[in-house]
Amino acid sequence: MSTDIRINPGFADAFAGHGGENPDYDALRAISDALVPFGNHAGVDITEIGPDRAVVELPAEPHLKNHMNTVHAGALFLAADIAGAAAFVGAVATRLSTVELLVLRDARAAFRKPAIGRIRAIATIDEREMRRILAATGNERFEIDGKAALYDDADVLVAKFTFDYVCTIAAN
Repeated sequence: MSTDIRINPGFADAFAGHGGENPDYDALRAISDALVPFGNHAGVDITEIGPDRAVVELPAEPHLKNHMNTVHAGALFLAADIAGAAAFVGAVATRLSTVELLVLRDARAAFRKPAIGRIRAIATIDEREMRRILAATGNERFEIDGKAALYDDADVLVAKFTFDYVCTIAAN
């Protein structure tokens, strides 16, 4: 038995016309928000994408809780993961049309406090690595570091995530 796995070609295709010299960050946010079906199913909402960070909200919903009545670790990871990808979209917005692929290769989590209620994930991408990507002129593969900090409604840090991504860029 074989399985036909289809990966959408051209990461940037979904964002066509909204990146470039004057990125439309609100359009990038709306597109990114609709892009991950599982995130939509869970109620994840991207509330901000900009050149420096992205912010995602995870609602306080019973289906996102674990047996201890706190937010499930998988739901926290989902929010952090989507925030990290959204932060990449914002950071690379001026070169978005040349992005062929963004893949999460590795992730680490540190759970600090019980996560209760609505959660905000604030993610950033390493600035030095983004400068290299934005300056690239040929077909290149990059390894990128990202991080996300998750806070509850009282602004208490409940978890930290670090991400290792692989990104491929086409020539300008």
